[in-house]
Amino acid sequence: MKNTLEKTKNIMRINNIKANKRFGQNFLIDDNILENIVKSAEITNNDLVIEIGPGLGNLTEYLLEKAAYVILVEIDNNMINILNDRFKNNNNNYILLNNDILKVNVDEIIENIENKLNRKFEKIKVVANLPYYITTPIIFKLLQNENRINEITVMVQKEVAERIVAKNKTKDYGILTLMVNYLGTSDIKLIVPNNSFIPAPNVTSAVIKITKNKRFTVKDEELLFKLIHSSFAQRRKKIINSLESTKFLNMSKPELEKLFNECNISLNARAEELELQDYIKIVDIIANK
Repeated sequence: MKNTLEKTKNIMRINNIKANKRFGQNFLIDDNILENIVKSAEITNNDLVIEIGPGLGNLTEYLLEKAAYVILVEIDNNMINILNDRFKNNNNNYILLNNDILKVNVDEIIENIENKLNRKFEKIKVVANLPYYITTPIIFKLLQNENRINEITVMVQKEVAERIVAKNKTKDYGILTLMVNYLGTSDIKLIVPNNSFIPAPNVTSAVIKITKNKRFTVKDEELLFKLIHSSFAQRRKKIINSLESTKFLNMSKPELEKLFNECNISLNARAEELELQDYIKIVDIIANK
């Protein structure tokens, strides 16, 4: 056992550092949870792993033992020297980038690392304790824009994890559910109590694993995403009314009603009642016209 709690206290004391609320920092100090995150990600010595927001490096320590190479992306300048000092004896199997994950081209970074190492990685995985305030934008970016990433195993707020795996006709079902379902498959691996962190957040957390795996085809992907966002813009309304008020493709209410009749979807349906295949059907019929 690594005794991560004591290491964390020592690092924070020596560096006179506290968790930065601006970056949503909560340092994970439970070794059982850290071990189980790495197990859930099924990391092997053939994998390239990307860690977002390594902070003090508690999860990093576990990742460096298992992965072939680790890319660390850390926005907080105060953490850079701490991380470099903590892992200075590692066998050059990581790179530390002081940057904002939302502003970097991950595929480009991967290509640069492969050129540097003169090897091609088949499996590229994101493993991270995500800052909760920007969880959704990060997940969307990794799923939609970064083609080389295969799997995403991340700590998120428990409510967010429940939204990702929600079933239709429930309150948790929404844009995040549909987007992740279209782009991959997801599974909650661990529930993590707040006393697993310093400082303890006010919420319970969960580790969710998303495997990028498109199982559906649609004639216009961009239109599908637009339809989903417009449909949930006013989720208490009937979906037709929501689409009309958000001016979806500037379609009139009679046009929308005709479209829904063609799709065999109730004119009284609300956004959370439709399954992904229903949204795809709507888009495909529009695309055919």
